[in-house]
Amino acid sequence: MKAIWAVIGLTTMAAATPATASETDKCVIRRPADSDLKVYAAHYFPKADAATIDALLACLGDPDPAVRDGFAFTLWSEGLRGKQVEPALMRHANARLQAMMAGPGDASGFRRPFAALALAEVARADRIEPFLTDAELHALAEAGAIYLRGVTDYRGFTAGEGWRHGVAHGADLMLQLALNPRLSRADADRLLAAIAAQVAPAASPYYVHGEPGRLAGPILYLARRSDIDDAAWAAWFQSLHPDASPRWRDAYAGAAGLAAIHNSTAFASAIYVSASESKDPQIRRLAPLAVELIRALP
Repeated sequence: MKAIWAVIGLTTMAAATPATASETDKCVIRRPADSDLKVYAAHYFPKADAATIDALLACLGDPDPAVRDGFAFTLWSEGLRGKQVEPALMRHANARLQAMMAGPGDASGFRRPFAALALAEVARADRIEPFLTDAELHALAEAGAIYLRGVTDYRGFTAGEGWRHGVAHGADLMLQLALNPRLSRADADRLLAAIAAQVAPAASPYYVHGEPGRLAGPILYLARRSDIDDAAWAAWFQSLHPDASPRWRDAYAGAAGLAAIHNSTAFASAIYVSASESKDPQIRRLAPLAVELIRALP
């Protein structure tokens, strides 16, 4: 990454200056010039404490995509994937990020979806080497499902501003949770309900930034569960079929109906392509259900 970074507050090269109570929504750290973040993470996280982590996570809401995405999220991902963040700090970040994800967000709309994306890295780290208790994993699944169901900002990529991608980032969290063998059936049902709510939500525009494929990902992994039988999957897909609402009754008469057809078709197609090519019979059973969804559309 190119390295000309705006300094917001005082920083050091080795660790972040902790944010004060009045600065918790501001990015007060910077990336060292011309640094390799994989290398930098190995120096940054072993010296980190809770305040340092909080300062980094605050940068997830920065309006500059180079700070928010290119630095803060990338450094966080490198640290967790490199196993350089202590479990106690990951647990601290888990609570902090859930509060950010559930909060009112910022005026520009970046903080909540990037908190969800950062939580996907927490969920991944726990899946590989468990550190969350069963209760904490349940709480994370519940918080993620609540977030995804509640997304109403459907902006994906905006030139000059970068990504928001609330639906896709929420789906990324669902995927990491879906992969976790410790996830309970009750939590799997929460994930399924949240994903269903965003396949073709009434208020959404046409999905054009890969959202259907991202929503399909966790469904394909949940299909491998032995405790979700064929009848349950048939009922779930049936819940995505057109209903008696105005947008479906005359779908070709307005943008809401057309967007619903477009988004449902894209989701079902993503499921069908992956499921029909899979060698796993648990996943393959979703292919005919996806076809039925497409056939049910106006």
